[in-house]
Amino acid sequence: MGVIESGFEKKGLIFVLITAVVSGFSIFINSFGVKGFDSSVFTFSKNIVVALLLFSIILFFNQFNEIKKLKINHWKQLALIGLIGGSVPFLLFFRGLQMANAVTGSFIHKTLFVFAAVFAMFFLRERLTKGFVIGASLILLGTYLMAGPELSFSAGHIMILAAAVLWAAENVIAKHALAELSGNIVAFGRMFFGSLFILAFLIATGKFSIIYSMSFAQYSWIIITSLLLLLYVVTYYTGLKYVKVSTAASVLSLGAPITALLDLAFRGAALTAFDAAGIILISAGVFFIVYFAKILSSASYLPGVKHDERH
Repeated sequence: MGVIESGFEKKGLIFVLITAVVSGFSIFINSFGVKGFDSSVFTFSKNIVVALLLFSIILFFNQFNEIKKLKINHWKQLALIGLIGGSVPFLLFFRGLQMANAVTGSFIHKTLFVFAAVFAMFFLRERLTKGFVIGASLILLGTYLMAGPELSFSAGHIMILAAAVLWAAENVIAKHALAELSGNIVAFGRMFFGSLFILAFLIATGKFSIIYSMSFAQYSWIIITSLLLLLYVVTYYTGLKYVKVSTAASVLSLGAPITALLDLAFRGAALTAFDAAGIILISAGVFFIVYFAKILSSASYLPGVKHDERH
């Protein structure tokens, strides 16, 4: 049983690592795409496209029976995930991203792993080990070195921070739902219900008609960013099913250096010593957390070690 669970954990880590790479590219690209839009229309358009693509994937892989077997409690969980993960934080994040640059937005967004770990400790009884604390400290120090001079408390940054807190809470709820549901179903619930909540917001604010007056270029941005979002949710929820919330959310921090390097390359700027140190520290912090988590996971299946001691 230990070997099987270890294999699933490795699979989960691989998926989350892919998510981190996608996140790094996605935030950088979204920072350009969202500037030509009303942020709420941009968010709705992407979410509904991803929801439709996910539904197609579910049909293709014969997972529709799983949807038909969902209980009322499952639907409530998916609706809540859609509210605090697929709608409100998206509205806050992309509005904030319009008011802040890609690097700053990426780093503030990546602090969600701290909130996710705290929420997981209280609601999922995940222990915050010394290994996690050390790794988290390295990540935060690396984040400060790379973005410290740009950090501020403008309205845009506060919106991105609020989005990060909500996404952290969503991680905990999604982890609970993933105990009985597949990653694709949870991802679909997030995007489907999230789209419905944002649609209600657009109708209430009189912005729904904007969807029909967008340019070809805007529709193109929607397609590009939707594909990235699809890859993000599919890989992340598949990975989250098999690894701890604190570990999965920490791995996403690797997206921040990727965004920073893309931003430097785009601007033709040189990599500074602080940037290099930050990238090294963030990478080391993530490695430390993942490595320490795997050591504990392996130790939990040694003779004489109780199963519930691994966290």
